[in-house]
Amino acid sequence: MPEPDSELVTAITAFLGELERRNDSPHTLRNYEADLRDFTVYFSPPDCAPPALAAFDLLALREWLAQLYDREHKPATIRRKLASVRAFFRFLSREHRIGTDPARLLRLPKMPKSLPEVPNAEVTNALVDANLPEGVPEPLRPKRDRLLLEILYGCGLRISEAVGLNLDDFDFTERWLRVRGKGRKERQVPYGSKAAEALDAWLAERGPVDSAAVFLNRLGGRLTDRGARKIVKFYAAWVVGDSSIHPHTLRHAFATHLLSDGADLRSIQELLGHARLSTTQKYTQVSLQDLMRVYDNAHPKARS
Repeated sequence: MPEPDSELVTAITAFLGELERRNDSPHTLRNYEADLRDFTVYFSPPDCAPPALAAFDLLALREWLAQLYDREHKPATIRRKLASVRAFFRFLSREHRIGTDPARLLRLPKMPKSLPEVPNAEVTNALVDANLPEGVPEPLRPKRDRLLLEILYGCGLRISEAVGLNLDDFDFTERWLRVRGKGRKERQVPYGSKAAEALDAWLAERGPVDSAAVFLNRLGGRLTDRGARKIVKFYAAWVVGDSSIHPHTLRHAFATHLLSDGADLRSIQELLGHARLSTTQKYTQVSLQDLMRVYDNAHPKARS
């Protein structure tokens, strides 16, 4: 492992400190830290300190990038790691710790164009509306878990946004909730009557626990992303027999089903918290695929 007082490690610590002061999310900080730790290990062979900051050049960074491909990382993983390193070198340049920024010339790998897999409304509603099993062992708690499913599908939240909800984020009268999205951006999202019923049922069981969090784990602390993912996977397998359904599947279903029923893209963009409309537009392609499937199956000219 690299020396803790090496120039590279010290600079990474300063960079992460700036991100924390900037109020970046804990999830973002964890990713940056893990990616830059991996970067440091690559440039720290046994019994050797990592290079000085000024010694990094485009050739060295390209060799590092090549080994990511050699390790058969997925394009999305490579893009994330490269984005972390580019952000780090921008910081070094801005702080005048290096003369020029070699990472600016690295190109992100292209992502394969793939559309999200979205269950139809019948399957999604079967999952959310199912009679969840009572008397199940921890960490499952049916009333909490029903609310989690209602929030993920009924409000289109990211899993980190859902588990980050606090009691004071809910407007119980008007049925609005405050969501903290990426970059700590806040938005208002309505929730429906079924989510309201699930919320009342869970809060009655939850009781006066000394925690601001809505979703609690078995120890009374805030439910984690990982714990929530396991919950969704269990119910998806138990109710509809499809363990491939995960929390983001429900977010995709929320957007796709809204679009299919006539909602406009701008409204869906606001509900999802997308910074760019182009991110939301991928759901139009999912809807077009569904439309073509209906046409192919139903229209006599499609089969001639």
